[in-house]
Amino acid sequence: MNYLRKKNVISWALYDWANSAFATTVMAGFFPIFFKAYWANDLSDIDSTAMVGYANSFSGLVVVILAPILGAFADLGAKRKRFLGIFASLGIVCTASFYFVPEGQWVIAALLYGIACIGFSGGNIFYDSLIVSVSDQTSRNQVSALGYSLGYLGGGILFLLNVLMYLYPESFNISSSSEAVLLSFMSVAVWWALFSLPLFRNVKESSHLSDDMGFTKTMVRSFKEVYSTLIEIRKYKRVGIFLLAYWFYMDGIDTIVRMSTAYGTDIGLDASSLITALILTQFVGFPATLFFGYLADRIGFQKILTIGIIIYIVICFFAYSMTTATEFYVLAATVGLVMGGMQAVSRAFFSSIIPKDKEAQFFGFYNLVGKSAVVFGPALVSIFAVAFNDSRIGIISLLILFIPGLIILWMIPDED
Repeated sequence: MNYLRKKNVISWALYDWANSAFATTVMAGFFPIFFKAYWANDLSDIDSTAMVGYANSFSGLVVVILAPILGAFADLGAKRKRFLGIFASLGIVCTASFYFVPEGQWVIAALLYGIACIGFSGGNIFYDSLIVSVSDQTSRNQVSALGYSLGYLGGGILFLLNVLMYLYPESFNISSSSEAVLLSFMSVAVWWALFSLPLFRNVKESSHLSDDMGFTKTMVRSFKEVYSTLIEIRKYKRVGIFLLAYWFYMDGIDTIVRMSTAYGTDIGLDASSLITALILTQFVGFPATLFFGYLADRIGFQKILTIGIIIYIVICFFAYSMTTATEFYVLAATVGLVMGGMQAVSRAFFSSIIPKDKEAQFFGFYNLVGKSAVVFGPALVSIFAVAFNDSRIGIISLLILFIPGLIILWMIPDED
């Protein structure tokens, strides 16, 4: 790999390092715990968990509506980086704003969280589509795995620092653990902004259309592109069937990521145990993601994705019967083994079967499918938990997603 290509690849992958701090410290780590204990301390455990689920669903719904339009619009004039900057800024500003939300103000906290998740997920539409600017077909799987593995490492490093701030606030000259969590949210915003800079500075994108079409013409053209994408997906049978399978299994995966700490709290685990488990997930995930990508090159996409889905099915049953912190550690390590690899291999597989020059447009649908999981999955867990007054039923309901995903995955033809 020549110097220029290597520099572009690393700069692109560093955005995963940057925004994964939000996924770890905020989404998976402190927000669900802190929301229940600090901002929503007047709500019951199940009700506060449901609020976290509904906030995730709200943000997912907005991204579902915007994803195909924005993807098509970005493709028209080399605007991927521009839109990435807009959504990343939205997430960064809202994450920093957590610091100023007073105790008991769960409505404001939930709203800011939902908007921050829109920034995080919406930005990923354009980040994912930029993979075609830094890699070719032969290197795409490795580049995709590099991004996810750096995400695990970068997110894990900052999360570890944030955990130390939370456990030993006096060592950092912080007044309390609550203040440490609020400062952790601020540190995520700074981290996200700082490590996004290499991508905007070094990654060059190209467009198959003129960049001077004007806003109105470009917007009209983008709607036409969305319609044409719907028509084209019907021509690409592999793409359509894969997206359906991806919707099911990624629905379950994203829900586990976002709801695991809230679930752990509901079954009686303390915050320190939950946080320790999340650190374990991050540092297991770094090498495991690279190895997952290596195996995908050796045994094929369908086989390695099948292995991952089966592991998640086992995780659901294990989580249903889990009672101790040690069992939660085992669960966290197992999730770390497959989560990043499933995401990286799915992204690489999709990029290999879509038509050229429509990457952001098709990745808009890819993210539309993936993020619509965040509309249905957390809401599914919340509804089942509230209906049966038992969070364990909410977790086992995810089998509704993983089993169909596995079946549909093996319906994908070898070629169109």
